[in-house]
Amino acid sequence: MALRPKDPQPDSDKHAVQKAAQQDVFLREVDDALRQDEMLGLLKRYGVPVLGVIVAGLLGLAGYLWWDHSQKQSADERGEQLIMALDQVQAGRLDTGDRELAALAEGGNSGSATAARLMRAGIALQQGRREDAVKLYREIAEDTKAPQPYRDLATIREVAASFDSMKPEQVIERLKPLATPGNPWFGPAGELVGIAYLKQGKENLAGPLFAQIARDKDTSESLRGRARQLAGLLGVDAIDDVAKAAGTAPEAASPAQP
Repeated sequence: MALRPKDPQPDSDKHAVQKAAQQDVFLREVDDALRQDEMLGLLKRYGVPVLGVIVAGLLGLAGYLWWDHSQKQSADERGEQLIMALDQVQAGRLDTGDRELAALAEGGNSGSATAARLMRAGIALQQGRREDAVKLYREIAEDTKAPQPYRDLATIREVAASFDSMKPEQVIERLKPLATPGNPWFGPAGELVGIAYLKQGKENLAGPLFAQIARDKDTSESLRGRARQLAGLLGVDAIDDVAKAAGTAPEAASPAQP
């Protein structure tokens, strides 16, 4: 028996499938359009503030990078200027060095600017302009924006330069905070305080202080030697091991032979 061919798909079914496919495409297009409208709405609503924040951040980053580069470049230039001025001073051309340092000292309260001011004060002392030197030292010591180590050094130099015109109690008041063991300036500050004690007739305070300076390993050997002599004159032993200091300490005995 011959097989009968299948009936072709009715036209109504084909039309339904085609219509469903068209609707699916249309829905996707509508969904994409809605998404675009939402994005455009968000951009219109928040786009300008967000863009402003991004631009501000980029400008801030660029400004910081420029400032950091300028600071490093400026520091290098100031360092070179300070070295050149120091070369002039070491060569004996004090006036030329002082002029170069004066220009560098106008750079604010940076380390190099403060160092230039200290060097100018030292030049003034070498040239016999004691009042100018004392004034410069005092300005640095009282400058709260200057690095603290430089301020402490300026205080010691100021007191040393005007020591003869100061009362002992003034010297002690200015330097006693620095004249303590462990302080980086203990040696030079302690020496001046000890001499001030002697001017007051307080040998009982001066002697032990000089002995402490003599034993301080962070103090220069020349200052320790002076302090050791002064302590000895005041009857205070500043040497823990006299034989070792004299270089006569006997070597350890060899073990007895059997």
